[in-house]
Amino acid sequence: MHPLPWPDPIHPGEVIVHTLAVPSPPGDEPLELSVMATRGAHDGPTLLVFAGVHGDEYEGVRAIPELMQRAAAIIEHGRLIAVPVCNPPAFAAATRNSPVDGLNLARVFPGDAQGTLSQRIAHTLTTQLIARSDFLIDFHSAGIVSSMPLLVGYSAADTPLGRRSAAAAVAFSAEVIWGHPHDPTAVGRTISAAEELGVPWLYTEAAGGGRTLPEQVECFITGALRVMHHLGMASTAPHAEPPRIHLLGAGNTDASIQAQVAGYFIPTVKLLDRVEAGQILGAIYTVTGMLLEQLVAPVAGRMVLVRGLPRVHAGEGLFLISGEQPVTA
Repeated sequence: MHPLPWPDPIHPGEVIVHTLAVPSPPGDEPLELSVMATRGAHDGPTLLVFAGVHGDEYEGVRAIPELMQRAAAIIEHGRLIAVPVCNPPAFAAATRNSPVDGLNLARVFPGDAQGTLSQRIAHTLTTQLIARSDFLIDFHSAGIVSSMPLLVGYSAADTPLGRRSAAAAVAFSAEVIWGHPHDPTAVGRTISAAEELGVPWLYTEAAGGGRTLPEQVECFITGALRVMHHLGMASTAPHAEPPRIHLLGAGNTDASIQAQVAGYFIPTVKLLDRVEAGQILGAIYTVTGMLLEQLVAPVAGRMVLVRGLPRVHAGEGLFLISGEQPVTA
């Protein structure tokens, strides 16, 4: 197993909480990340789980403490390491981006040891944890503004890393899985940093909306436990079902269909609806009901993101559409 970034021993079956310091320049207030860990009695892979990369996504933050306790009871080989909140300043402010430097932590990996706070957090997570791991799961959700279906995303690249990612996505056993072909422009993510280091990965999405649905939190927990079983870390795992929907396409939410005007947004489609190119997806109105803009699907596919907050400004994302492939038995 890779050496840990702290000296504390972990006894088999116990859960420890350690603090990982983010280097700060002289005069700056130091920042520490809480890191949870458990291990089995035997050597094996290190599974790393992140949550709270965005400060307004709460499902993973809620899932990790329960995951650690349940994992500690079954882990036999290797280690499970988890960071419940990767972005403490954004979490404290309930914002997607950091209030300290305005940056989106999920766009600055692998980071910079001499950079802004977000860049230094990314550098610490990359060098101290991702680089010491054998598999990464990053818990995300739609945040406060939008909504997404409960799903697990994976690398669909035809490479050894991609095939390991795809197999783990099936083992995770979410109803919806979303494969992403290799995209050299999709950089700055935890998962792109992992891929550069040769670490296979998964990530999740969930409803968001500033709330945590218990059944979606449970999916995160049981999915990670199944991945532990898949990696040979545990001999037992929760019951799994095959995926119901298999999406395939780019997962870049920054490339969503955007509002061209400000106003009151009303969608006419729902998450996971099949849409056709040219179909009207919704519209933006004045508060007195005058139509300002109709939103039209540029391509056919499934709806994987729909904005939930009705008040919109020009340039804000409203919809994201993905391709689909048949579910294989």
